[in-house]
Amino acid sequence: MSGSIALVGIGPGSHDHMTHRARAVIAEADVVVGYVTYIKLVADLLEGKEVIRKGMTEELDRAVHALERAREGKKVALISSGDAGVYGMAGPTYEVLFQAGWTPESDVSVEVVPGASAINACAALVGAPLTHDFCSISLSDLLTPWPVIARRLDAVAASDFVVALYNPKSGRRTQQIVQAQALFLRHRRPDTPVAVVKSAYRKRERVEFTTLAHMSECEIGMLTTVLIGNSHTFVRHGLMVTPRGYANKYDLDEGGSTREGEKAGRSLSSGLLGWMAQLRADHAEGIGVATLAQQHGLPPDYIEAVLSAAVDEPETTTPTEETEG
Repeated sequence: MSGSIALVGIGPGSHDHMTHRARAVIAEADVVVGYVTYIKLVADLLEGKEVIRKGMTEELDRAVHALERAREGKKVALISSGDAGVYGMAGPTYEVLFQAGWTPESDVSVEVVPGASAINACAALVGAPLTHDFCSISLSDLLTPWPVIARRLDAVAASDFVVALYNPKSGRRTQQIVQAQALFLRHRRPDTPVAVVKSAYRKRERVEFTTLAHMSECEIGMLTTVLIGNSHTFVRHGLMVTPRGYANKYDLDEGGSTREGEKAGRSLSSGLLGWMAQLRADHAEGIGVATLAQQHGLPPDYIEAVLSAAVDEPETTTPTEETEG
C-alpha cells in the first residue's frame, strides 16, 4: 500500500493567509498530525479525519506517527505553523525517515508544502523591516547549546543584519532575551528600532514598537517574534522600514536622478570591482594591510588575498543586471 506524508505550513494561523495547496492537502488527508495549538487553528477543516494531537516537545513522536500511518497506506498531513521548513516539522521528519531507511523511491511519498513564516507575518504587520538583508535566530536552548546561539547573535549584531528572534522567552527561559539584548548593545545603538509582535494574524495579536535599550522590558513570550532593525531601519507613522539602499545610488530629493559616478542597473562605484580598485590604490599609496583591514572591518588575510588576486578586466558587454526593485 502506498501512503504519503505532506509537511504542511499553515501560515500564521488565519485561513486568509493559508495557501491554496495547504488547504487542498489537508482536505485530501486521511490523518492530520500536529501540535495541539496548531490543530485548533485548522479545526474547521478536520471533519471526518483521524486527528493525532501532540504536545510541544513531542516533535519526533509526531514524525513517527506520521510515518506509521503513511506505511498503512494513509494520506497524512503533518502540520506546522508558519513554514514547515522554518523551525518546523520538515527537518525532524526527514531525520526520522532517514533513520527508518526511507528514500525518495520508497512507497511513502513526501511533499513539503510551504507557508508564510512568522517572520513574514510579523514584518507585514509592522511595515517593511526586511527589505534589506536579514536573518532569524531561535533563542531556544532546548536543543542548541547557548554558546552556539550567543556566537550567532554576536556575529549578526556586528554584521548589521535585521534580525528576527524566534522563541525569545518562555516561563522557564527568561534570561535568553536579556542576554541577546546585551550582545546586540555591544554593536548597535540603544535607540535601534525594535518591533515585538505576538500572535500575528491570530485572535490575541499584539504589536509593540520599542528600542533595543528597552526590548527586554516588553511583554514577550513563546508566541512572540522580536524584529530588531539594522543601523538604517527607522520607524515613522507607526511603520518600521529598512531602506534597500536606493539613496546610495539615486538622489531621492531630485526626482530619483542617478548620483555622480553611479549608473542605473550597474554595481555601485563602491561595489566589489570599485572597492577592489580603491583598495589597491590605497595600498599603492603606502597604506598597510592591517590598517586597511581595520578601516573596512575585514580580516587581514582577506585583504591580503584581494590585493594579491589577478586583476580581471571588466567585460565590454555584460548580461542584464538583477533588478533593484
